[in-house]
Amino acid sequence: MKVTILATGSDGNCIHIQSGSTGILVDAGKWKRDLEKRLLARGINASQDIQAVFITHSHNDHIRGLTLAKKYHIPVYATHGEWQKIGGVDEELRMVLETTFGKYDPVCIGDFHIYPFKVHHDALEPVGYAIEDDSGNRACVVFDTGQVDDDMLELMEGNIYIVEANYDQQMLQDGPYEEYLKERIISPDRGHLSNDQTAAALQKLIKGCGERIYLTHLSSTNNNQEKASLAVRMALFEKGLLNRKHYFMEVVTGA
Repeated sequence: MKVTILATGSDGNCIHIQSGSTGILVDAGKWKRDLEKRLLARGINASQDIQAVFITHSHNDHIRGLTLAKKYHIPVYATHGEWQKIGGVDEELRMVLETTFGKYDPVCIGDFHIYPFKVHHDALEPVGYAIEDDSGNRACVVFDTGQVDDDMLELMEGNIYIVEANYDQQMLQDGPYEEYLKERIISPDRGHLSNDQTAAALQKLIKGCGERIYLTHLSSTNNNQEKASLAVRMALFEKGLLNRKHYFMEVVTGA
């Protein structure tokens, strides 16, 4: 399974995941022309290598490039709640993530089986995704969420982790944001993950079997690569796990 992070951060988020002949985007948070340039630069053919787009939630930094789907006639998947805030997608391309007994139904596309799951953010019905391929790989994508609960942990288990590490608690506390915004960011129901929260979740998930970790969605104001990396490395060191020996971690900014 190949992961290409096309963009990450408050200016836009988009990931391409490929396995065999099947490719999908998770979010499309850059303008269409920018996304096309980024895809081309990484050798990804929009008309051939994207079979679907899966949206985590409807904030602009996750959906502003959805006109890409219209141009290349790519189906777009999102929850009922998030479709209320998403426009500009042709009706025949709008796919709804359905639920059965309160759990999201999996979606099968080519080599992929995609499992949406509930996250905690200030959107109407935000989700993360666990993505399995026919070769036994399982990637989880968790962008904006104020916490990682037990239900999320169960679905996040895999060998590839693409997860936000949005802020360092001290940098946020001492930083320039107004108090209402700080409170929103740290809210467990509608905020973002701190480095320490991400580290604690990964400490529960990582077994030291060569897993790949991508730390994403870092705040340019309230975080940096060194602090995010250190928090996770120290948490995993407590389990006797070392980066580049038991797992492989990359801190991605901008992209």
